[in-house]
Amino acid sequence: MEQQELACIYSGLLLQDDKIEITDAKIKTILEAAGVTVASHWPGLYARLLAKTNIEDLLLNAGGSSVAATPAATTTAATTTAAKPTEAAAKTAPKKEEKKEESDEDMGMSLFD
Repeated sequence: MEQQELACIYSGLLLQDDKIEITDAKIKTILEAAGVTVASHWPGLYARLLAKTNIEDLLLNAGGSSVAATPAATTTAATTTAAKPTEAAAKTAPKKEEKKEESDEDMGMSLFD
């Protein structure tokens, strides 16, 4: 992707973040303020594309999960689980045994046999 296209996308994301309607004129204004020069057709193309797209849903579902979870529910569940580890779970957790590396002697052969 070219820098011109990325500049238009970032401008659109900036507008969406501020809850401002995405238009080609507003994208051009942001690009001019940033000192970025783009071909004249890019702001109009991206304005039409981003105006039709629900950007917030696109960003929230970027991981590709089929089930959309609200950020508040996901954060709450993760915080609750991480913040309150139970002592019983810590005591009953199986201890990991260190696996010994096998040597050539254990297999009955060596490199120089």
